[in-house]
Amino acid sequence: MKFNDLTKLLEQDESIFQPRKIEDRQDRYDKMCQQQIQDHIKNGSRGDLYLSGSTIAALPQGLKHVGGDLYLDGTLIKELPDGLYVGGDLYLNSTPIKELPDGLYVGGNLHLNRTPIKSLPDGLRVGGYLDLSFTPIQTLPDGLEVSRNLYLSYTPIQTLPDGLKVSGDLWLYDTQIKTLPDGLRVGRNLDLSHTPIQTLPDGLKVSGDLWLLKTPIAKQYNQQQLKQMYPGVKGEIFT
Repeated sequence: MKFNDLTKLLEQDESIFQPRKIEDRQDRYDKMCQQQIQDHIKNGSRGDLYLSGSTIAALPQGLKHVGGDLYLDGTLIKELPDGLYVGGDLYLNSTPIKELPDGLYVGGNLHLNRTPIKSLPDGLRVGGYLDLSFTPIQTLPDGLEVSRNLYLSYTPIQTLPDGLKVSGDLWLYDTQIKTLPDGLRVGRNLDLSHTPIQTLPDGLKVSGDLWLLKTPIAKQYNQQQLKQMYPGVKGEIFT
């Protein structure tokens, strides 16, 4: 097309050069996501399913299995189907979801940062790390096992359940945690900085470092005393 022809076209209809409305883009994107869901089911639920940024509020009951990662960040998702299996990571950051279904399995990481979730279901299995930072989480189920890191920073949680096992880091930075359960085992580092913690259980096992910055116990004892009191801490103790 020549420049003169383009000028004439513009004079005839300037609307062709105007950007499409944002609402139209969202509507087209939502339809594309719905099609992706149907294609994912037809293809045997293999691979990842990316729905982040859509207005989806619930997954269809026919979607019970996602072989790879399931991306739902920033959506309007409020619930998940019972027995949902996610082979990879499950991304739920910044969504309005308040609870998780029974029988949920996440083979990778479970991202719940900045959601209104307050509790987790019994029997939850997370193969990677569990991120609950900046949530109103108040309790964790007994016997919870996290194969990698557990992030609870900036939450109102005050107690941890008996039998909690964390194979990676346990971050409790800036929480209201006051006591730890007997027999707690942390596979790597434990961060209790900026908490009101005053005592630690005798059987505490930490394979990495222990962080106690700005805590009452750090004001009461020095590093050498703490190392003698808690020999189960294999790394350094920072006060």
